[in-house]
Amino acid sequence: MFESKRCHRIKSLSVTGGFLDGLDIQFVDGLNCLIGHRGTGKTTILEFVRYVLNEFQVGDVGQVCRRRVESLVRQNLGDGRIRLTIQTKDGLDYIVDRTATGNPIVLTIDGQPTDITINSGGIFSADLFSQNEVENIADSPESQLALIDAFVADEIASLDTAIAEVHAKLQANAKTMVPAQITLAKLADELTTLKSVEDRIDKLAHVGGENADQMNQAQTHKALRDRETHAIGQAKQQHDQYIEWLCDANGRFTTGVDGLFAEDVINGPNGSIIQTIRTQMHQTGDGLDKLFQQAVALLHRSQSELAVKTQELQGKHSQQELAFRDLMTRHKEAQGQATERAQWERKRNDLLNKQRQHKELKDRLQTLQSERQTHIDQLTELRDQRFNLRLSVAQQITDAVSSPVRVRIAQDENREQYVSLLADALKHAGINHNQVARRIAKVVAPSELVALVQQLDIHSLQKQSTLNENQAEKVINALNDTELLLKIEIVDLIDLPKIELRDGDHWKDSLSLSTGQKCTTILPILLLDSENPLLIDQPEDNLDNRFIYDTVVEGIHRVKANRQLILITHNPNIPVLGDAARVFVLTSDGSQSRLLNQGDVDTCKPEIINLLEGGEEAFAQRRERYAR
Repeated sequence: MFESKRCHRIKSLSVTGGFLDGLDIQFVDGLNCLIGHRGTGKTTILEFVRYVLNEFQVGDVGQVCRRRVESLVRQNLGDGRIRLTIQTKDGLDYIVDRTATGNPIVLTIDGQPTDITINSGGIFSADLFSQNEVENIADSPESQLALIDAFVADEIASLDTAIAEVHAKLQANAKTMVPAQITLAKLADELTTLKSVEDRIDKLAHVGGENADQMNQAQTHKALRDRETHAIGQAKQQHDQYIEWLCDANGRFTTGVDGLFAEDVINGPNGSIIQTIRTQMHQTGDGLDKLFQQAVALLHRSQSELAVKTQELQGKHSQQELAFRDLMTRHKEAQGQATERAQWERKRNDLLNKQRQHKELKDRLQTLQSERQTHIDQLTELRDQRFNLRLSVAQQITDAVSSPVRVRIAQDENREQYVSLLADALKHAGINHNQVARRIAKVVAPSELVALVQQLDIHSLQKQSTLNENQAEKVINALNDTELLLKIEIVDLIDLPKIELRDGDHWKDSLSLSTGQKCTTILPILLLDSENPLLIDQPEDNLDNRFIYDTVVEGIHRVKANRQLILITHNPNIPVLGDAARVFVLTSDGSQSRLLNQGDVDTCKPEIINLLEGGEEAFAQRRERYAR
């Protein structure tokens, strides 16, 4: 996996304006080294590359880096521009153009704009590490995970996109489920009176007498007429509602079109394109209005047919009501009961309508729950695929590095988002919300917690989380909210990497290592094969020369045939023993940087000796001293 025959390349960097004005660097395959006194712009070059490529890690770490780099660009570029020529692993050449205030623009090699968005379409990627960033990786699980993902960036990006899509479906599902469950609970509460109403009607229906059967049937039919009238009223209401929606939508799209385009925009240099867009939108609006009008006309026809049938039904109802009244008149003893029963029948009809709504809503919720479970299963499968991919990378890194380093990864073990969600929900529960949230998140999976809350299982939560009974009860009460439980159910549990260095007979976590050991642990991983160019600012920081020779130089020789390396260095071992294909020597007068010399190691030998070895005299004295 780590052996890349096709790889991305940075071909050149040119700068117009600012501290690096006029700089034009032509990078080559293999090892490129930038050397020079401090303050000559070496670090700025690396950060310009990062800025142009928009290569920033996601999350908090990436946001901090972005702010730092954007500040550096503003200070050192001013109103100028940067152009980076790149070649993708597929052999396609592009120019990426960026200013301090604009987004990257991807051009063809002859300068024509494209619709490609850098660092989102996956056409190109580079691995960049500024000074101290190598050390910081050892301290940040978030950065370590990004490092692992970089080796399989395309596959991870594809899985992340699929996961985001499923998350969006689950969020939409929750937005529908929450109000539906609230309405269902309200209907269920109202329906608790249905049995008592029906019992009362049943009691009235069983009043004795020689005309009891006839009277009961007449009462039943009267109640049915009430339900028929209610159903017809709902049908009319549905027609009216849809007509109102359509009439409200009619003309709305077209009305907003002209307000989108100011006069100076229409008359500007791209006015013909803007005018075409406006015309197309007007045509779209006209088309929509015609469809709305056709739909309204269809509803009006249906309304007319409904009115005819309603009138026919009302005629039948009038005849049937007269017959009912005649029956009541002939049997005066039943009149009082008829009035009372009619009242109860109306209550029952209203409840039966709510019972129908309850059933429809319950069926709808079952469908939504089934869809939700399908999406959750998809989410679990995608997360498993991503973890297995990362697990494979971790093992291959461990096998590939020459130093005693191993990489492991635990699925779903970074539970900070889960903890944060719980802590926020428990903030007003009258307990130590942060401590309790961590206890729960450590031992209870989100789906399991949801089940415990829904079952009001205080005892199980208390036992698993080592909470006392009072704490467990308060947690159950605080979390027993439908919307919150749906969020908990799908909260992100992040895979947790662990990079370790063997020290004697023990493996030590990178988080506990000294500064030098941290760099010793991470740098060999960065120097593995990859399709991405590798740019590092001073990889020798905090490292002894023996390690640089044994590990860094050895790593350079191993990968430079297949991977482009661009290293900023003050250590002569890297360009000389690494046999740099191109050395770029930078100098500065304090206000302007310029390229003093460039070429292979032999071409730049005077500058290498002067800048990296301390000069001819220092180099000669060391050689003489070592010879004794």
